[in-house]
Amino acid sequence: MPSLAGLFFWMSRKIENINKIIVSKPLKLDCGKTIKDFPLAFETYGKLNDNKDNAILVFHALTGDQFVAETNPITKKDGWWVTAVGPGKAIDTNKYFVICANVIGGCMGSLGPSDINKETNQPYGLDFPVITIKDIVRAQESLLDHLGIKKLLCATGGSMGGMQLLQFCTTFPEKTFSAIPIACSSSHSAQNIALNELARQAIMADPVWDNGKYFLKNTQPKNGLAVARMVGHISYLSEQGMQEKFGRKLQEKADYEFSFNADFQVESYLRHQGSSFVERFDANSILYITRAMDYFDLSKQFNGGLVEAFKNQSAKFLVISFSSDWLYTTKENKDIVIALNASGADVSYSEIETDKGHDSFLLNEPEFLKTLKAFIDSMYEKFKK
Repeated sequence: MPSLAGLFFWMSRKIENINKIIVSKPLKLDCGKTIKDFPLAFETYGKLNDNKDNAILVFHALTGDQFVAETNPITKKDGWWVTAVGPGKAIDTNKYFVICANVIGGCMGSLGPSDINKETNQPYGLDFPVITIKDIVRAQESLLDHLGIKKLLCATGGSMGGMQLLQFCTTFPEKTFSAIPIACSSSHSAQNIALNELARQAIMADPVWDNGKYFLKNTQPKNGLAVARMVGHISYLSEQGMQEKFGRKLQEKADYEFSFNADFQVESYLRHQGSSFVERFDANSILYITRAMDYFDLSKQFNGGLVEAFKNQSAKFLVISFSSDWLYTTKENKDIVIALNASGADVSYSEIETDKGHDSFLLNEPEFLKTLKAFIDSMYEKFKK
């Protein structure tokens, strides 16, 4: 058996002082398997007040992690939502206590396929159980218990984070006073399932992947993972945004090179996105998390459909979409609003006009940030004990 020390780049450079809890309570997964005594990594920002009524739970997207704000200790880059979270920002950490957990199936400290399987003393690889968004959310509830928070002021998330939020609200309808699903849907469309399958096939076609056992050779299927990231990144942008940013501009050259190098700026941009991603993410984690997204379908969980799913909601909702988002369209977000309205829930809706596509919720979009801040601040005034 090969040495386990340094099997992965992220295992050989351990995260110092990472926050995590060990969830001892057994969690039966939707696939039928049970996990227990598993790690759940998390970060918090700001301070929980004495009344414990200023807590905001943030759910991260597919390639995100628990490092929402400030500097990510692994990448040494800004947290993925520094545009919205921090002192004086839309989600003001001088005022609110912000929590974010790394999803199970991930690779930033929570239980995932790169963790050691105690039965084999090797990383799980594809022996890791297939998970769902519901499994991910139920695991995170343990964190609220650990922090002694009975009810959140607000829960929010964009993209896959929005899916987790919708699942959280339907599974634990009394756990949050307000909710902000952003740029998401109540189930994955055929197009999104297809894009995820393309990403998975890119990873599995890499000869280094070796049926998920690349850890035995202390390596990573970098080429396949990079292509998977490129596929995803195209879907996060809009056609208009890409055209305005890149067009047919050449990459530091006066004319075509007549080769298969990156002649165009957009090619160079995608290659950079792919190569930088492989330094911080596990290929098997992408397989598991994208599969969880594909399986997400609130209507199927509740045989009566979306209205039935939302019938017990006491939370006040703000649904936000972006006009140029073709990954999770305005129509899909409006369907959530319609179902919430039909169920009798308190819901408002905002479509932000922008050409920046799906990734708009991660960017400095003034109208979005203004809307986010106004809603959360108004909810706090109503929720304060």
